[in-house]
Amino acid sequence: MTASPEMAVSSNTQTLDFDALVQLLEQIFLRHGTSADVAKTLALNCAGAERDGAHSHGVFRIPGYVSTLNSGWVNGQAVPVVEDVASGFVRVDAGNGFAQPALAAARSLLMEKARSAGIAVLAIRNSHHFAALWPDVEPFAYEGLVALSVVNSMTCVVPHGADRPLFGTNPIAFAAPRADGEPIVFDLATSAIAHGDVQIAARKGERLPEGMGVDSLGQPTQDPKAILEGGALLPFGGHKGSALSMMVELLAAALTGGNFSFEFDWSNHPGAKTPWTGQLLIVIDPSKAAGQNFAERSQELVRQMHGVGLKRLPGDRRHSQRAKSAAQGIALDTETLANLRALAQ
Repeated sequence: MTASPEMAVSSNTQTLDFDALVQLLEQIFLRHGTSADVAKTLALNCAGAERDGAHSHGVFRIPGYVSTLNSGWVNGQAVPVVEDVASGFVRVDAGNGFAQPALAAARSLLMEKARSAGIAVLAIRNSHHFAALWPDVEPFAYEGLVALSVVNSMTCVVPHGADRPLFGTNPIAFAAPRADGEPIVFDLATSAIAHGDVQIAARKGERLPEGMGVDSLGQPTQDPKAILEGGALLPFGGHKGSALSMMVELLAAALTGGNFSFEFDWSNHPGAKTPWTGQLLIVIDPSKAAGQNFAERSQELVRQMHGVGLKRLPGDRRHSQRAKSAAQGIALDTETLANLRALAQ
């Protein structure tokens, strides 16, 4: 059974089908100054995250997008400039716009180069990324390719052994095809917890597990508001997560020509929320590798993981929620839906 465009589930919850949610979010982005192409790309991204249960990067992000656009911090009309610079290297100047339209503009060239050379790199600079990272890599896996992406963000993480924040949450996303199932996909922040999850916990009045962050005095805290109001996050795994976060800064900023997490100043743009940094994608065509078919090898690894007792693979929960949303619709509480409709007016 496919969900109708909109139906009530309870007195305080309604469901929309995916297309209806995309259309509503498009209206919001257009209303607040983006071009039609940018509105479509961002709406698909946010609606996809909400559909798949990634709520910290779904419609929860819309007020932040709106306040950022209204502040003048980001150019919602930017047209990315794609530069073909080498046999396996593509650069994009996002023009102080969002990173997803820059990726969309370079996607066909990037795939062409990956299939030709076996591997290709996309370096996006002068860009803003405010979304989940897995939607950037998952589509390549459906094309039989392996993809890895990193993006840095605003300063909010204390490096291991330091006493002040310097890095961003600096996520890493990876996607690979497999023979008998959905792609293997993971998206993880190099911080102990994603910044959006801290915001959601603060909104709900929940406490965080130990080891997530520190307050404004540098003392450990489980209070999300203390982290958000002058405190900072910690890297996951101590020195290991800190080293990976440093790597992301080098790949996403130094290599692309984007800003490090500490290099931009949005103090003159009240309401700005989107980090103005850079993004790197690496795409590999596994058909060029020696040995058995890569997707079959991936499937064998999955079989062995299940064989040792692993019940859930990275990405399984998203794929399960995606199927549920397709059948039952995407549930939103009535207050959230009313706020979205108000922003679209």
